[in-house]
Amino acid sequence: MGRDGIGGDGLAGRFTPAEGRYGGKDAAQRRVERRARFLEAGLDLFGAGPGYRGTRLADLCKEAGLSSRQFYEEFETLEDLLATLHLAVNDAASRAVFEVLPQVRDLPLPERTTRLLHAYVKGATTDRRYARIAYVEVIGVSPRMDLQRLERRSAWIDFLTAATDDAVARGEIQPGNYRVAAAAFVGAINGLMHDWVVGWVDATLEEIADELRQMLLGRLKVAG
Repeated sequence: MGRDGIGGDGLAGRFTPAEGRYGGKDAAQRRVERRARFLEAGLDLFGAGPGYRGTRLADLCKEAGLSSRQFYEEFETLEDLLATLHLAVNDAASRAVFEVLPQVRDLPLPERTTRLLHAYVKGATTDRRYARIAYVEVIGVSPRMDLQRLERRSAWIDFLTAATDDAVARGEIQPGNYRVAAAAFVGAINGLMHDWVVGWVDATLEEIADELRQMLLGRLKVAG
């Protein structure tokens, strides 16, 4: 199926094995390509195949067309690969939001909220494999992954708190402790997206974004 892949430094063009792996390329270039192959294989197996818990190292290496020795030159464990993918797919959602941000700064709060939430949902689900890794596969894996997930969650809470502080300064909403609301809202996003990925919620991405919009504007007591 057509999709974007993950390169060595984040989301990049899909690695194509047919493009000669060794001819005319130095060791650094070959290593970048090997890493991209492992990341693409992990994205397939963790995000669309048996999942992280159902994937063995041998399965991953077979999918990537590389050896376990080459894997250990890039990662110490399969969890390291999962952690790298988790950060990359979170970065995709962040980029989607921050690319839109300059375009909406001067819009009224309801319109800013609509544009930013739709950008987030689109960025997080550019490829459904991304969403499965971010909202399903990383949950309960280990204390390390829990911490990484909570750190990213905290960053979104900071972003929302700054956005509500800005809205207060503009006179668009009343002053209040919106960090609590931001934490609750981020939790609601994670829960809703999890349920959408596993099929417990039957809705389009437009409907997901609109539901989140109504939830947030309702809490901020802003007419939509």
